[in-house]
Amino acid sequence: MNLTQFNQSDHCDHFSCPERSVSPAVYILLYVCSAAVVLLTMCGNLLVIISVLHFKQLHTPTNMLVLSLAVSDFLVGALLMPVMFIWTIESCWIFWRDFCIVFLWIGGLLMSLSIYNIVLIAVDRYVALSNPFLYTNTVTKRMMCIVIYSNWCVCLVYVITIVYFNGKFTNSVMCPGECFYIVSEVWTVIDLIYSFIFPLSVIIILYTRVFVIAKKHVTAIRELNNHTRPKTQKITSYSMKSERKAAKVLGILVSVFLVCLLPYFIYSLLGDVIGLQTKTVQKLMILLYLNSTLNPVIYALFYPWFRRCVKLIMNLQIFQTDSALINIL
Repeated sequence: MNLTQFNQSDHCDHFSCPERSVSPAVYILLYVCSAAVVLLTMCGNLLVIISVLHFKQLHTPTNMLVLSLAVSDFLVGALLMPVMFIWTIESCWIFWRDFCIVFLWIGGLLMSLSIYNIVLIAVDRYVALSNPFLYTNTVTKRMMCIVIYSNWCVCLVYVITIVYFNGKFTNSVMCPGECFYIVSEVWTVIDLIYSFIFPLSVIIILYTRVFVIAKKHVTAIRELNNHTRPKTQKITSYSMKSERKAAKVLGILVSVFLVCLLPYFIYSLLGDVIGLQTKTVQKLMILLYLNSTLNPVIYALFYPWFRRCVKLIMNLQIFQTDSALINIL
């Protein structure tokens, strides 16, 4: 994920924080709404994390990816959203300079994690639908945990590498009230490929294939339903329906993610032509962060198991003996 707010040095021109142009009532309302979004993001993703970790039935390879995405989304809500909302409402970076670098560094790491978690979900659904027998026999929870751990490590190393090779820019003059990180043109291109072109290409290609395969499954299921079939065929039909439904829900997840992601990257790409505006960048970053809020909502709307888990958690039934073995599917 791009660490930069600006890709070239800007002159301060005696910059100072502008006076607030909103009334005190609107000012307070903005903070209340921001706090509500942050709490919704953190609580929603925390419910997903508790559900997948606690209930044994949810310990599947695909749900390990859902767990990884929920963890990164929770951290976005806890670490990035509060700072971004304050920065936007105040129209000024009111924190110290070093915290700006840390904020952008963490933001780059978490956004990279979110992007590649989505990529892994696309790969997972493609393999599960294109070769379900191979998937069942080879993709285990242990294997998926190793993949997720590797993904976190690669994203961390990548962000550290950007900071290391552009470290000379951290000593650049920083305008009071602004927060940006400057990278070289070479690393701008590398970051564009790593954070946007490559993952977006993989997601689009794989989900195009997924929907083609899902359509074939619909035809196959319809043909099975038109004939008297033995138990094994019924099991196959149920399995195909289950995989297709999972692909559909995760397809919605990916689509929402792309809607939140694309405006920021498109605007960043056009930055040299139209000129980047801090206010616009802030709004697009908030839209990107809001994806972390929407993911648990998608689970609640389309996953019955998640709604059952939330009910059990809110009723404190998870503290009962053997609650992890409750049938929620």
